[in-house]
Amino acid sequence: MNSKKIFSFSNHDLFSIGLVLLLAFSKLIPHPPNFTPIITVAIMSGYFFKNLKFSLSVLLVSMLASDMFIGFYKNMIFTYFSLFLITYIFFKINKKINYKNLFVFGFFGSLMFYLISNFGVWVLGNLYEKNLNGLITCYYMAIPFFKNTVLSTFFYSYLALFAFTLKNRFKLNSKLE
Repeated sequence: MNSKKIFSFSNHDLFSIGLVLLLAFSKLIPHPPNFTPIITVAIMSGYFFKNLKFSLSVLLVSMLASDMFIGFYKNMIFTYFSLFLITYIFFKINKKINYKNLFVFGFFGSLMFYLISNFGVWVLGNLYEKNLNGLITCYYMAIPFFKNTVLSTFFYSYLALFAFTLKNRFKLNSKLE
């Protein structure tokens, strides 16, 4: 009997998938506005998986799954686009992700998300005039949310990198014994 494996995951992949899903589903627990790990998922998935299509797939599945519980919204396309762009960019530089650079990368990822997702709020929403003044007002009104986005990205990114590093350290120690 010839059985083909459709999916073949290493322990490394299973740990990474579990960590990403844990981060993504933590959006469902009560939290301050925009204090979620989703930008961390976008930044770290390329570092964890080393495969762009798989990184984007895990991000998409985790976002859709959590949004099914939270609810879908008008400017989802801008939110998802910003996260896919962040994933793509950080996939390309994943070898440079470390504790020192993660601070700058977290800020840059948060800024990209802020600019793109709030552009979507302005374009698709009815809160702001459809002119330059309305766009500037939209960005201005989103600054408090940006603060939480940056803080949560720092917090969850360092936590994810620490967990990933710790897992690899235990793996190395168990091989040495």
